[in-house]
Amino acid sequence: MKLLIVAAKTGGHIYPAVSVAKELIKNNHKLILLGTGNFIEKNAYNELNSKLYSIPMEGFRGSSFFKKLKVTFQIFKNIFYVIKIINKEKIDAMIGFGGFITVPAGFACFFKRVPIYIHEQNAVMGSANKLLAKISRINFLGFDGINLKNSIASGNPIREEYSNNKDYQENSKEIKIYVTGGSQGAKFINEDIPKALTELPFNLKIKHQCGMNNIEIVNKFYSSHRPNIEIVEFYNNPAEQILWSDFVISRGGALSLSEISSMRRGALIVPLPTSIDNHQFKNAKSIEKIGMCVIHEQKDGQGELINKLKSILDNKIYAEWKKIENKNHHQASKIIVTNIEKDLQI
Repeated sequence: MKLLIVAAKTGGHIYPAVSVAKELIKNNHKLILLGTGNFIEKNAYNELNSKLYSIPMEGFRGSSFFKKLKVTFQIFKNIFYVIKIINKEKIDAMIGFGGFITVPAGFACFFKRVPIYIHEQNAVMGSANKLLAKISRINFLGFDGINLKNSIASGNPIREEYSNNKDYQENSKEIKIYVTGGSQGAKFINEDIPKALTELPFNLKIKHQCGMNNIEIVNKFYSSHRPNIEIVEFYNNPAEQILWSDFVISRGGALSLSEISSMRRGALIVPLPTSIDNHQFKNAKSIEKIGMCVIHEQKDGQGELINKLKSILDNKIYAEWKKIENKNHHQASKIIVTNIEKDLQI
């Protein structure tokens, strides 16, 4: 079988696509990839050794009226382009991983009567997936709680290195914290978190991923009495940093939380308050439900942030988090591929 894999722009969409793609290749299926051609896509897809097509595609929600007109035009134009790809490559089925790029691809497949499957990483359906769910054969869900027909709670496909949930062995009395705002960094994580951590009377060792061009900004927020701090723009091996840590401080991206909890680490989660449909907060609530996080909303203020961190450290809640095994995502790729093969009667 030859399948069209559609994912673009962010790691939250691309890395689950890569995990599923590897499982499909293992089962001797051929792949065609569709993205927007940005660096993160090319870098992630390189190891798949599959043909990559690119189309221009921007987001729709939250855009101005004129940008929405532009996106609408892009959709119609790209539908015809994807139909050409389907015909040329003789595509048998499509798997979409969210984001607006899946809309023209999904409708092209629908018009060509090519089976469509989608995966939703977040605890709330994104706009593109809401639309495609109506024509999708199976809707795979990263988190429980979405009431949707033809759905399977598969979990979020995580990369192999995030399946390692062993404890990091180091003879140290320090409490190790990995702070990350993602590859782009996050203003609150880079400013308010350092200020809070330096207020705490604990022996801490901190690794802080700050995003591009933010090292000087972050460095000034850590007091001089914190010598055990490493500030890096981007870690190439975030799985190692999670495993090294006692707990993580993070935004509420679906894939990040799935990876952290799969490695038996808990987190102080600071959801992005402007995330569409407040999906980061709802992702965090899913992690809270299994007892692996404390949620801090930015509106609650610095004093409450310090209190929550102090509680995690005073009561050694991070040690309890390490005892919890979250296996919801470990077999996600296999579950998705097995169910697609079954549906296609392969």
